[in-house]
Amino acid sequence: MKMLAIDTSSLVATVAVMSGEKLLGEYTINSPMTHSQKLMPIIEELLSTLDLSMKDIDIIGVSRGPGSFTGIRIGISTAKGLAHPRNIPIMGVSSLEAMSYNLLYCSHIICPIMDARRNQVYTGIYKWVDHKLETILYEAPLSITELMDNLKKSEEKVIFLGDGVEKYKDEIIDALGDRVVFAPKYINMQRASSVAQLAFDKMFKEELKPKSYHDITPVYLRKSEAERQYQERLKRCSEINE
Repeated sequence: MKMLAIDTSSLVATVAVMSGEKLLGEYTINSPMTHSQKLMPIIEELLSTLDLSMKDIDIIGVSRGPGSFTGIRIGISTAKGLAHPRNIPIMGVSSLEAMSYNLLYCSHIICPIMDARRNQVYTGIYKWVDHKLETILYEAPLSITELMDNLKKSEEKVIFLGDGVEKYKDEIIDALGDRVVFAPKYINMQRASSVAQLAFDKMFKEELKPKSYHDITPVYLRKSEAERQYQERLKRCSEINE
């Protein structure tokens, strides 16, 4: 079974093709180009290099979020567009869980953090137990203080990765001291191969079933800036009318 995997939940655009447990190819771009510019070209180039086309793809794996609102929409819309002509099923997985798969079977607590702005991070806390990724704290938008308070409950070492690391590095070290480990930069970002492996694992363990492209929806965890501003305007208008 061949899977095309896509992750555009951050600045990174990454795609991969896996056949069962075998990684056939992976293409990652970490640049300020918009996902609308770079995603389809790298999908087409990867498939062409592997002498494959969408008719050879049995399933699509996609990061459903959390992360960049625009990035997630582009990734899911692209997955739906590719799935539609051949009715290819889609597996949507957590971007945070997928990042934890970059650190397969790591002995430390794993804490991916993505900059959510407004002094928050998108995060979760995970641990590999008996070759299975266990969730200690479900994905949520938290302040770095709230996250550190959760991590202080344990004495174990914690390995951090994600685009929020550089922004909050000092606060993390101040809070946890020598319990802190930072992932090497080459695995500090999203990887489509991790999305694919997570999707395969969840599917084969029957923890998650593939869905029709009609049913895949993003996971944002909070409202967009535009939605918040709109609701604030409505609230102000309501107060004035009263």
